[in-house]
Amino acid sequence: MTQDMWGQVRDILKGVVGANNYTNWIEPIEFGSISGGVATFFVPTNFIGNYVAQHYGDQIMYHLNRLGASVQRLSFAIAANAQRAMAPVARPSEPHDSGFPDPAAHIDPRFTFDSFVVGKPNELAHAAARRVAEGGPVSFNPLFLYGGVGLGKTHLMHAIAHELRARQPHLNVLYLSAEQFMYRFITALRDRKMMDFKQMFRAVDVLMVDDVQFIAGKDSTQDEFFHTFNALVDQHKQIIISADRAPGEIKDLEERIKSRLQCGLVVDLHPTDYELRLGVLQAKVEMYRGQYPGLSLRDGVLEFLAHRLSTNVRVLEGALTRLFAFASLVGREITLELTQDCLADILRASDRKITVEEIQRKVSDHYNIRLSDLIGPKRVRTLARPRQIAMYLAKSMTNRSLPEIGRRFGGRDHTTVMHGVRRIEELRATDSQISDDLELLRRALEA
Repeated sequence: MTQDMWGQVRDILKGVVGANNYTNWIEPIEFGSISGGVATFFVPTNFIGNYVAQHYGDQIMYHLNRLGASVQRLSFAIAANAQRAMAPVARPSEPHDSGFPDPAAHIDPRFTFDSFVVGKPNELAHAAARRVAEGGPVSFNPLFLYGGVGLGKTHLMHAIAHELRARQPHLNVLYLSAEQFMYRFITALRDRKMMDFKQMFRAVDVLMVDDVQFIAGKDSTQDEFFHTFNALVDQHKQIIISADRAPGEIKDLEERIKSRLQCGLVVDLHPTDYELRLGVLQAKVEMYRGQYPGLSLRDGVLEFLAHRLSTNVRVLEGALTRLFAFASLVGREITLELTQDCLADILRASDRKITVEEIQRKVSDHYNIRLSDLIGPKRVRTLARPRQIAMYLAKSMTNRSLPEIGRRFGGRDHTTVMHGVRRIEELRATDSQISDDLELLRRALEA
């Protein structure tokens, strides 16, 4: 394999793994040689080698073999002169040896407040992020954003960084992932530069750490994170943290860190609702109008996608990107039929089968009643209304027939189920509590 071939693989990976991951993990790798089916690479540290092997090894081997190399295994060796991975980039106004990272180095230019679609599931998170981005004093520190994949946590953090840099360019705003924090910490320990590490992190005005759940179970990194957190809070510096779950639910995260994270504003980004998904699609279509002039989109396509792809915004945007690209390449109008053909695999994957039993458990938990009472014979109002709600959700969220649903509710007749469904349909239009409960339960089941 030549250096040119490795260059091609690097270019491919840059588009696949993202700019941040490429800079942190792929760029530091240097090609060595291929012998006996083993491709050898030189890396600055064993940590980088192990990480790349675990997370990107299969992709590297696939692309090498696709380009003609015969590789069955990867080997990573420490390069004698390789000490450059994750080197901080100096700010333009400071000397290079200050060691302070460029605040724009890891900020995605696409992720701004203008491109963030606001809806019920994320309006509180958006408002809190906006308040922090204004740069004035806030009553909460840290701001902790949590939610599942593709719900907008990282987008909001990047948007905060963009806004702060525009409003107050003199601020030292540092955004990095928890992974990068750990890597910098380990590198500082190895190179005996802990004082430099501490000084760099304690010199920031705003610290933003993405996916903090990554440091859970890593004792030394947690300890340093705790001290960094305390030092910045004591200096009244703003901290913004994100994770995939609430602080108290992150397994193996030290209790003292959980306590610190919970002392600010903790905001949940809920799974997207239909209106928000439709808004995201409409915004994306407007953006694509310039890229695909003359491409026609039939009525009903966006509504279909908003109904069917309910997992997260990332899947939704990816599906629309593929759809527009495909229609442009084949020169066809985007119809419902074309959409179903082009996105067949994505649509199949999104069709998570919600069961009647799952609905019954969720409803029982929500109303704090026993499952046996929900499906049992008692007709008291405290049980009858949750039972009707469970029947309504079973009818609207599964493909079970009314007789089948009735059998799962203690052998009730299908007319009983029909009556329950109609009653909830009437109540949801007049009773805001019923409407809110239904939306909450639906989101929980779709998550």
